[in-house]
Amino acid sequence: MAVYALTGFSLVSLLSFGYLSWDWMKPSLVADVATDPMEKSLPPAFTRPPHIIFILTDDQGYHDIGYHGSDIQTPTLDRLAAEGVKLENYYIQPICTPSRSQLITGRYQIHTGLQHSIIRPRQPNCLPLDQVTLPQKLQEAGYSTHMVGKWHLGFYKKECLPTRRGFDTFLGSLTGNVDYYTYDNCDGPGVCGYDLHEGEDVAWDQSGKYSTFLYAQRVSKILASRSPKEPIFIYVAFQAVHTPLQSPKEYIYRYRSMGNVARRKYAAMVTCMDEAVKNITWALKKYGYYDNSVIVFSTDNGGQTFSGGSNWPLRGRKGTYWEGGVRGIGFVHSPLIKRKRRTSWALVHITDWYPTLVSLARGNLSNVQGLDGYNVWPAISEGKESPRTEILHNIDPLYNHAKYGSLEDGFGIWNTAVQASIRVGEWKLLTGDPGYSDWIPPQTLTNFPGSWWNLERLTDGLRKSVWLFNITADPYERYDLSEQRPDVVRSLLMRLVHYNRTAIPVRYPAENPRAHPDFNGGAWGPWASEDDGEEWEGGREALKSRNKKKKKCKICKLRSFFRKLNTRLMSNRI
Repeated sequence: MAVYALTGFSLVSLLSFGYLSWDWMKPSLVADVATDPMEKSLPPAFTRPPHIIFILTDDQGYHDIGYHGSDIQTPTLDRLAAEGVKLENYYIQPICTPSRSQLITGRYQIHTGLQHSIIRPRQPNCLPLDQVTLPQKLQEAGYSTHMVGKWHLGFYKKECLPTRRGFDTFLGSLTGNVDYYTYDNCDGPGVCGYDLHEGEDVAWDQSGKYSTFLYAQRVSKILASRSPKEPIFIYVAFQAVHTPLQSPKEYIYRYRSMGNVARRKYAAMVTCMDEAVKNITWALKKYGYYDNSVIVFSTDNGGQTFSGGSNWPLRGRKGTYWEGGVRGIGFVHSPLIKRKRRTSWALVHITDWYPTLVSLARGNLSNVQGLDGYNVWPAISEGKESPRTEILHNIDPLYNHAKYGSLEDGFGIWNTAVQASIRVGEWKLLTGDPGYSDWIPPQTLTNFPGSWWNLERLTDGLRKSVWLFNITADPYERYDLSEQRPDVVRSLLMRLVHYNRTAIPVRYPAENPRAHPDFNGGAWGPWASEDDGEEWEGGREALKSRNKKKKKCKICKLRSFFRKLNTRLMSNRI
């Protein structure tokens, strides 16, 4: 794979810092670890449906794992990945709700109406109720199903809750981000509420427990309370490492030499999460599940660079369609994998887990129509070719249209002002506004020199609405080939047109004042019933008439801080 020199700041000098010292093509940079002796006695094929543990982390950057050359310590994840299969051509979505919806449904977000932004706490919106979810299919196959962690797929009706969408048990939060200790979440000034739920009830008694520890302990408790003779599916959606940047002090102390404070706290949270995964793996072995288990690890989107995350050497960050926003960390660890200890370059997308896991569970997919995912287990376990050849990253008709895009620029078949992105084979096309496009090295130093990427940002994309990259040869998206290969641009635009014809209308309703936590005892939770419409009169006035003292919310202050920090970074072009 070609590696190209960086403009104004040489690749060699960056290598001296260790930022590009890992090789994209090496099968492993982690030393082989002694194989568990229990693995030697395993049968060559499945004798019964495997236990499935799906671990999803929040806002963990592509660079922020040990085997990608990170300065952050992740010994457990490194070991699990080294003994399993690393997925180095693995794609997710750029923000929370879209990735989670595609995991749970196996469908692109244009096919669920969730192609714009995220589901906000006060929106009367949730994962469409006509969708048969992954846990529901696993229940049909005889699995007990459990969810621990962040939902973020809507909750305005009880029918939207995890326990109504296929999970037997649930402990976690319903909204997008909460305080790691108090579980408070503010959706604007004065709109604050508690968000930790046990099943369909508010879990007031769990306040004060650090969520990463709490969730790992819950997984251990689930495993201890059930029999390994019966198949189990546990979806562990860690809140970590999303803001607010909070971690037990002993983890922060390990990174005291880091000059960048946000990076220091973020690193502590990643290492803490790594230890939680260690505890989960230990529980699988202790209670007899491990030998017949499949552990899938995935991030949900790219890292947020102004909150300590790093996607280096990829371009962009969370919320963008550059590789830094959509290429994820992923690996599979299982004693049942036929070809272990290797790196896979098979093309895999987060929608693929639905048919892959249902097939592993010996479930029935014949009655599920319209899946966008593929069964990629043969590619993962045996090294066979991936059945996937393309990925629709998204088409978002509501996102701000690019100023310089037009139907004319799209050969009369596509308005290039519309935000969209697609990959077909080795080619990737972006139209509209793909989002923040810098290359940002890890913020390990307080004042890392940044002139080279500022220069490129100023000279790239000022009057553009179409980009084309050969991702295989140019994974860092440094060489736009849209002008040299108009034939490829036109071909990929035709694929966008094809997908757009299959899209359903966007579901993005206005916020409803009835959702205010003050109407729900101070907690976020369902507020609508089957008989309620999406509009509720008098809610705002009723709120004004209440004489309750507004709760203070640390999250609101932190959100304000990060907004100001981002503005400052943008103004300084860092």
